[in-house]
Amino acid sequence: MSERRKICVVVGSRANYARIKSVLEAVRDHPELELQLVAGASLVLERFGNAADVMALEGFEPDATIRFIIEGETPSTMAKSTGLGLLELPTVFELLQPDVVVTVADRFETIATAIAASYMNIPVAHTQGGEVSGSIDESVRHAVTKLAHLHFPATSLSAQRILAMGEDPSAVHLVGCPSIDLVARVDRGSKIGTLSRFGGAGSPIDPEAPYVLVMQHPVTTEYGHGIAQMDETLEAVGASGLQALVFWPNVDAGSEHLAKSIRLFREQGRGDRFHFFRNLPPEEFIRVMAHAACMVGNSSAALREGAYLGVPAVNVGTRQHDRERAENVVDADHDASSIGDAIRRQVAHGPYVSSPLFGDGTAGVQIAEVLAAARPTVQKRLRLDLSAAQLRAGS
Repeated sequence: MSERRKICVVVGSRANYARIKSVLEAVRDHPELELQLVAGASLVLERFGNAADVMALEGFEPDATIRFIIEGETPSTMAKSTGLGLLELPTVFELLQPDVVVTVADRFETIATAIAASYMNIPVAHTQGGEVSGSIDESVRHAVTKLAHLHFPATSLSAQRILAMGEDPSAVHLVGCPSIDLVARVDRGSKIGTLSRFGGAGSPIDPEAPYVLVMQHPVTTEYGHGIAQMDETLEAVGASGLQALVFWPNVDAGSEHLAKSIRLFREQGRGDRFHFFRNLPPEEFIRVMAHAACMVGNSSAALREGAYLGVPAVNVGTRQHDRERAENVVDADHDASSIGDAIRRQVAHGPYVSSPLFGDGTAGVQIAEVLAAARPTVQKRLRLDLSAAQLRAGS
């Protein structure tokens, strides 16, 4: 019997753990594959909830843990953290000797992983390629596509975009998003049961009353505007009169500005009916989403998992600009009046019909099967056929 193929998955944030958990399970359970797990970046930082502890409690002990976040959350420190990841990851890959490295979505640790592995002649598998959005994520995602050797897009349109970028059709596998696997299988339970397990800080939440779930992250291409942007969102949610569950922003440049806005909001005594969290395990977060009257902010979870759950969502600002979405999402500017009007409309509407836009709940198993069977070469070729007329027009 041949040796099992070593699949190394690099997880660098709480969101990416949820986005890849079903793949970790499927690779671990596949008889022809050996799972290797690397934890790093904000996943291992206490102030972002130390999701690595959650991961370990759920049976995923890292084979290696690396720390490459430079404090400050500025554009400069974000670039330096990417470079530090490039210094640390090759050492881990030399020790683990993986056959394939899996990198998730569109973050700075994603591109550091893809660059390190590709320079070391290790095939790269990439999930969630081909999507469009705002922020620096748009550029990172497509750059990783050009470095990757296996592609696992979540939607048909995303797969088409990957092909339009000149990627080999045999390397593009339309599987859906692994995060939908968790949503499809989780027992959503009762609202009372879900809320009774919370930690966090702030006002107690009445499980019999509706609540808004707030998750807003910095927009890296709008660095310096985070405090004002978060202020508008918190003002709108407060004016709604609804309870609110507010989650800490991610580690991207501008994170501290949003965190400052949240702290000042609480310190000024405006946080009545607000409860604040750093992190929740993926399944627990799904339950929180499932029972929310409305989700507000700029997290892709509102568009992705929210579509499957049918949760009314208000997408604020440009971070998810042009990303595919189902009927559950309405857009609002960074303006308290605009956000407030959207919240009222969405709460009045109530739950939407579930949409399978981002998958049917089988992505993890499909990805593991491809990883077991595929033998990608590290030498890539641009497969973009241009007509003679197009070539002449470009000359």
